[in-house]
Formats: sequence, structure tokens, C-alpha cells
Amino acid sequence: MAERERDARGKPLNARPRDGLGRPLARGGTGTPRVPEDLRLPPDAAIVEAQRFLDANMPFHAHEVLEGVWKSGPAEERPLWQGLAQLAVGLTHLLRGNRIGAGSLIRQGHDRLVGFESEPPHHLDVVGLLTWSEGLLDDLETGTLPIAPGIPALRAVD
Repeated sequence: MAERERDARGKPLNARPRDGLGRPLARGGTGTPRVPEDLRLPPDAAIVEAQRFLDANMPFHAHEVLEGVWKSGPAEERPLWQGLAQLAVGLTHLLRGNRIGAGSLIRQGHDRLVGFESEPPHHLDVVGLLTWSEGLLDDLETGTLPIAPGIPALRAVD
């Protein structure tokens, strides 16, 4: 068996290519470009980049962008960014056909956004994201996968 790739500190890496939904592909295959693990964008740039990935049907990549802000942002906003990242990875699970995982992550993400509706930072459309996630959760409770989950808009379209 081949030795697993590791970074300079010995932390295991997964250098395998991945598809647009973040699923590992065979070694040596061609996948989509990955988001660097150490990517830390300012909030406004992260929102734009995450929306670009969502619009391209790549919510796993959006999750990784949002996760960077969650882990590096101000403490008072961490639940918001964690919730956004969980919505994106929940959508990833939904598109992969994992109804149970999708429901759990979308519920957690939804619940973390509650409380940010009245004065959402960075012009985020928290009310719209809560409505979107509630619709998906209602669909998932029927025991089936939604046919078209839609693309969440992180900011309201003017």
C-alpha cells in the first residue's frame, strides 16, 4: 500500500483529485481545482467566492471558502459563518443523494443562522437563507430527496 501524503508537520493530506461535489476520485485522475486548506478571505470576498461556487453547482467548494471565515473570523460571527458552511455542505450531501446527512447539516446550519435576521452582517440575506433551508427541511421530512433544491443566495438580489 502506498504511503499517505503528509504536510511538513506530518498531518495527513488527501491529495487525490475530487469531483465538483468534493468526492475523491482515483489517484492520477483529473478533478476540479481544490480550495486551498489555508484560504482565509475577508468576509465580503468570501461571500462573492462562495456564491460563485454555489452558482456553479459546487457547494462543497463554497463550504470550504465559508469554513475559512468561520475559523478565522471574529468570535461573535463564528456561529453565522459555521451555519453558512453547514448549509453549503448540507447541500453537498443532498446533491450526493445522502438525505439523512443533508437533513442533519441543513438543520444545524439553519439553527445557527437564527438570531442574525434583524441585523445581518455583510448584507447577507439571512431571512432568505432561513426560508430556503426551511423549504428543504420540509421536503426532506417527507423521506424523499427534493428534485430541485435550488441555489441559495447568500445576498438578496437587488
